[in-house]
Amino acid sequence: MTREDTYYNASLARDVRFDGVFFMGVTSTGIYCRPICPAKKPKPDNCRFFDSAEAAEKAAFRPCLRCRPELAPGLAPIDDSGRIASLIAHRLEEGVIAGDSGLEDIADQFDLSARQIRRIVQAELGVSPIELIQTRRLLLAKQLLTETRLPVTEIAFASGFSSLRRFNDAFQKHYALTPSALRKTAGSADSASSADSDSLSLQLSYRPPYDWDGILAFLKGRVMTGVDVVGEDFYARTIELGGHTGWVRVQNAAHKNALMVDIAPALLPVLPALLGRLKNLFDLQARPDVINARLSEAPLLKPWVEANPGQRVPGAFDGFEMTMRAILGQQVTVKAATTLSCRFAEAFGAPVATPIEGLTRLSPRPEQIAAATVDDIARLGIISSRAKSMIAVAQAVASGALSLEAGFRPEKVVTHLTTIPGIGPWTAHYIAMRALRWPDAFPKEDIAVLNNLSRDLPKRLTPKQAEAASQNWRPWRAYAVMHIWNRPQFKSDIAN
Repeated sequence: MTREDTYYNASLARDVRFDGVFFMGVTSTGIYCRPICPAKKPKPDNCRFFDSAEAAEKAAFRPCLRCRPELAPGLAPIDDSGRIASLIAHRLEEGVIAGDSGLEDIADQFDLSARQIRRIVQAELGVSPIELIQTRRLLLAKQLLTETRLPVTEIAFASGFSSLRRFNDAFQKHYALTPSALRKTAGSADSASSADSDSLSLQLSYRPPYDWDGILAFLKGRVMTGVDVVGEDFYARTIELGGHTGWVRVQNAAHKNALMVDIAPALLPVLPALLGRLKNLFDLQARPDVINARLSEAPLLKPWVEANPGQRVPGAFDGFEMTMRAILGQQVTVKAATTLSCRFAEAFGAPVATPIEGLTRLSPRPEQIAAATVDDIARLGIISSRAKSMIAVAQAVASGALSLEAGFRPEKVVTHLTTIPGIGPWTAHYIAMRALRWPDAFPKEDIAVLNNLSRDLPKRLTPKQAEAASQNWRPWRAYAVMHIWNRPQFKSDIAN
């Protein structure tokens, strides 16, 4: 596959993760666009691709007035407009930006001025930051009113409003209904959570098909005893988020194309953040139609895609937790890595009470591991070199030098990770696949990838050869990796 083919396929997805990576010039109009441009995509023969806006303009293309290439992510943080707007929206959805924080507080989190934040969000999303915050709050409130029997006052605060009066005013203004009237109009499902229930129940939708059994099998092989548990038809884990602790339990409702989530009431104040992390963990925003269409063009992958069209890339509820598990999984089997991670959680995870059997500990936090010694970790049976890597990552995360959240530029995080002794390209790309949600991550050094790709060949491929072969699968190589790992009759026991 050529570079042009790869870029054209990426533009069809309109995925913000490819914004700023390239620009597309359209010969029939003389205009160049970002890959996320909402305009109808031209025919491949009418497209030229450039690595920068400057190169496109040098070739006599003029900028699109709809997607505004001058706002695409650049090398300087202040020029990273598209990505900053997307990240602000992502953080608002997750509740990372506090509901009552002013525009100055939001700007400070991105090292920008309030004026720059207003300009970026307005240009990229067509609304002001305050309007964006309000919309996110109202949509969550509508879901809570429809799917639960929580009191309206609790819903107002859980959605991010600072007072019931502001909640009612906003609801009346946007929907011409009071919250109570909407609840009566929509009706409450029989299974809706009551105010006195031991849990809050909500649903998170996905685009079918969805390989729920595959997700459970993957997570089951990577549990941290006490922190999470996988049953025959459910996943559950302990939660520590924003100073609140509790638990969640997730099951599939295939007839609704949704996951049903039971949530401890104590987590209601951090509900937006919790739901955002669950969406990442279960890869609920994937477009299987777009991904499968692209991967099916590769003869090697086509039968595997057809056998499992609902394949997802399991994400991470907590990027730091997943990274610790990835380091422990280096050069050992899944079973051995699981044993070590369970000892790790037992030693460093704080105890917590839950009504779910097997959930007894919170996941170890970066601050705890950053303050630990190599001997503290090595006495668990973890070799010293890995203990040093774990401490180095924890110190970087605790200090703010390293972020393992979805939404940041993955290439930069991968580069940062590989500067940490003991973390090679394989581990960094695996972290990018799951914690950073990078769809084009490709751990080419993985032994299972090399073995499965080479199974019908006289000689095993080298990582360089695997990298060359993977160019035809871009920009969805992470999904290709999952298909390769799950290749029928040859599932590796290497810890991933």
